[in-house]
Amino acid sequence: MPPHCDSKDGPVVKAAVRALEGDAVESVLPYVPADSEGEVRAAFDRTMAARSAGSAAASVAEEWFSETVVRLHRAGEGAAFTGLKPAGLGHGAVVPVAERAIETGDPGELVELLTAALRDETNRKFEHVMRLKPQENGPVAEARQYVEAMLGFEVWSHKTHQCITSDPLHDHGSMHVG
Repeated sequence: MPPHCDSKDGPVVKAAVRALEGDAVESVLPYVPADSEGEVRAAFDRTMAARSAGSAAASVAEEWFSETVVRLHRAGEGAAFTGLKPAGLGHGAVVPVAERAIETGDPGELVELLTAALRDETNRKFEHVMRLKPQENGPVAEARQYVEAMLGFEVWSHKTHQCITSDPLHDHGSMHVG
């Protein structure tokens, strides 16, 4: 999941807020595994009841509801819940661009960003291997440096390809329902 699913400005908390604002728990249910739906519904009902007890109670209840939903979401991914993170954390360059692509329906900017990053990192790693290639036949200590760089480049290439062609949610035990 994107690195901000547990932040206050992440998609899970935004869905929790939408559910509370619209009095519609269904808005947040897609973010949790089906077997957690009952717990989310119960937390939603308790939160809605607490909101009528004043602004302090509402604030605590809303935070608790968001924490509950994020905890269950993370559990569905097979990840630990370590608390809600503050809004505005740096998520790197990719997450905001990916979000923009989804909002606009145009992945062009994201494709350019990822393509440039992949090209630059591939070239950097490849150039390192090529600088060491003249050492491949010895002496042994220098040949080991080459072999380490060469094998590292090949393994990195393989893992990068796996990452590009995988379903990251499904590959780490998420709530994905194929």
